[in-house]
Amino acid sequence: MTSWHLREWAQKRLRLRSTVLRECLAEFLGVFVLLFITTAAVAQGVTSSETKGNFFCMYLAGAIAVVIAIYVSGGVSGGHLNPAYSLSMCVLGRFPWWKLPLYILIQMLASFIGAAATYALYYDAIQHYTNGNLTVYGPRETASIFSTYPAPYLSIRNGFLDQVMGTAMLMIGILAICDSKNKPVPKGLEPIAVGMLVFSIGLSMGANCGYPINPSRDLGPRIFTYVAGWGADVFRAGNNWWWVPVVAPCVGAVLGSLIYQALVELHHPMEDIKSEEVVKNVPPEKWKEIPIFTINMDSSLSHRL
Repeated sequence: MTSWHLREWAQKRLRLRSTVLRECLAEFLGVFVLLFITTAAVAQGVTSSETKGNFFCMYLAGAIAVVIAIYVSGGVSGGHLNPAYSLSMCVLGRFPWWKLPLYILIQMLASFIGAAATYALYYDAIQHYTNGNLTVYGPRETASIFSTYPAPYLSIRNGFLDQVMGTAMLMIGILAICDSKNKPVPKGLEPIAVGMLVFSIGLSMGANCGYPINPSRDLGPRIFTYVAGWGADVFRAGNNWWWVPVVAPCVGAVLGSLIYQALVELHHPMEDIKSEEVVKNVPPEKWKEIPIFTINMDSSLSHRL
């Protein structure tokens, strides 16, 4: 049996017909890729005492992980990768509310398994670095490989603000990148632009608490460290810090989405919005039949006609 026949047989037998299941699998793989690369980069830097990586390398790896994760899942699930982003899409009416709990569950499960994969990959290195003593505190702590913890000077209030502002900037940037009526990124390059956005947020806002800006980036791996041997201190550390990177990014994402809507998107010329709706609801083969006066020839839709 040739490879082509084998692929054809596998596709006929194994291909999922359910759109929702396909979306869940793609979202799972995307989040897994994101968490695995991100936490593995941190593990490499920490366990080698930063001789094989520093904060710049970790932030760069995390940004590239976002790019790859969106390419992996974006065409199937939308590449949400982040419960705060999914929530914002629901608030904006671009994602059905009934899918939100399902996506969050998939994202958390994938992040848990992504952290577990990093632990398996760097098990010997972590054991050697810690002498087998897995701790949340002290010079040889390794819990921060998997989740974020606040700097010693950071208060809960300032940390909450940090995450609200960071995630708001994330959403403002993503909405601008994807806004066809603004200055759209060339088709297919959106993941790269989002990765650059995440990298810039890390470089400018990473000092306080490591810029999680994603509940699944933090909570799933934190639960893993709890069951893997670090214990309940992963939830008690930083004056019970754990809930801040879960709640604050959701607040910041919705806030950033509403800010972009209020200051930019709502003010696009109405003819552009109407043109988009006309084309969206007409099959491609019928585009030539659309009256030319319904289309703004300066819009991004004009090339289709």
